[in-house]
Amino acid sequence: MTDLVQSVLILLCLLQVKHMFADYYLQTPKMLEGRGAYLHSGRAQHAAVHILGSLPCFLIVGTPWPLLAVLLIGEWVVHFHIDYGKARWSATHGHTPADAGFWRAAGFDQALHQLSYVAMVWIWVVAT
Repeated sequence: MTDLVQSVLILLCLLQVKHMFADYYLQTPKMLEGRGAYLHSGRAQHAAVHILGSLPCFLIVGTPWPLLAVLLIGEWVVHFHIDYGKARWSATHGHTPADAGFWRAAGFDQALHQLSYVAMVWIWVVAT
């Protein structure tokens, strides 16, 4: 296995663990309530938790600071908007956890987050 492949796999695994903690263990009630509004400070804080978690993941694989800044700012913007889209969809359609539509939206949301990590790692590979 090449060093690059090993680094990519390590980075993807680190981002998966980070995502689990940031999305499922570190959300506060403020981050979860009122998410249908676009300018929601709780969502902004939640996206900040994600980039704070991504910081050590990218540092472990030796990411240069300028690239790290671009990746983290991009992640914040993308994460904020993915979560906003899910919140608006669920609010507009009145979905609750008792509805299949809620779980389809949650699954789509998680898939978009995972694809954003693939994109971040791709950018990391190309830029390093």
